[in-house]
Amino acid sequence: MARAIARSKPAPSVGAVAARPVFIMLVALALLTGIAGGLLRVGVVVGPAVPAEWLGRAALAHAALMICAFLGTVIGLERAVAVKLPVAFLAPLASALGGVCLLLGRDGAAGWLMVVAAVAFTGVNIVVVSRQWAAHTLLLLGSAGTWLAGNALFAMGQGSAAILPWWFAFLVITIAAERLEMTRLMRRRPAAPWLLGGVLALMIAGATLSALPGPLGGALYGASLVLLALWLVVFDIARRTVFAQGLSRYMAVCLLGGYAWLAVAGAAWVATALGWPLRDVALHALGLGFIFSMMMGHAPVILPAVARVKLQFGGFFYVPLAALHASLAVRLFWGAADLSQRATGATLNAGAIALFAATVVGAIVAWRINDGAEGAKDTT
Repeated sequence: MARAIARSKPAPSVGAVAARPVFIMLVALALLTGIAGGLLRVGVVVGPAVPAEWLGRAALAHAALMICAFLGTVIGLERAVAVKLPVAFLAPLASALGGVCLLLGRDGAAGWLMVVAAVAFTGVNIVVVSRQWAAHTLLLLGSAGTWLAGNALFAMGQGSAAILPWWFAFLVITIAAERLEMTRLMRRRPAAPWLLGGVLALMIAGATLSALPGPLGGALYGASLVLLALWLVVFDIARRTVFAQGLSRYMAVCLLGGYAWLAVAGAAWVATALGWPLRDVALHALGLGFIFSMMMGHAPVILPAVARVKLQFGGFFYVPLAALHASLAVRLFWGAADLSQRATGATLNAGAIALFAATVVGAIVAWRINDGAEGAKDTT
């Protein structure tokens, strides 16, 4: 019955089928070079995995590759698939090509391609809002605006202190919007959306002021991250689904672990603004501890919709998740005062991401094997 239903669905267009491997290669390129550049920044030599002429550029553009060329492209693809408009794929295409330009040393072209990506992505989210006027869709539109602000600053050659708060706001507000939507599955307190709006307004204020001298912008931004972690723990459905079974429990564990790292990132962001040498803790507790935990949690649900693949979920998904959190503890706690431990932790971070990718591939293969076995049983 399932195979008959699958055959009855409209087949993807020839263009969509041809574009899929191109996007996969571009996303993989951004992730691989972004990780290699990040490792080089902490003194880890990655060998021949990345061409030598690209490696230095990848180190300089580490944040742009990871946030815009990788995550921006992935989120753009997810949104384009959701709205089912061919023109919506302009956003992920522009951000992916922007990553290629960064590796080729064409920083100017890369910056304006990122702007094009954010403008197109904003247009896609306007379509989403026009189809469903709701608090979470308005937040998604707001997150697109923060990406546009960050990309515009990047194209104009501003420094990381001005750009990174906007880029991270794009990712954080996107996640917050999705979690706000999920609160409809439980009895939502009337104050919850208003409290979230206040926290995110504080985040925008902090991002705006971060370009100015003084600690105020960074302190406000870090405080907003701590408050958001508190909001998520109090209002998110994950605190209930963690007592469920299977995929629901796995997702909840990913989310709750991410919320803990979000609080750590906020505290470290405030401390960094006040002059403490905790910038690496602030950036990677947020980028890896929070955002990658969210990715690991949502991948078993999003990948089948975006890439048209099915996964066999199992307890083995917990292994790369545990490896990520353990390696972050090495990097951010022991590595805060010891550069060799920081490098070791960063290497283990990369290993955890590679292990997760291998786990996903294995889950796809396992599903196909099991599906083939079920099909053989049906014919006997």
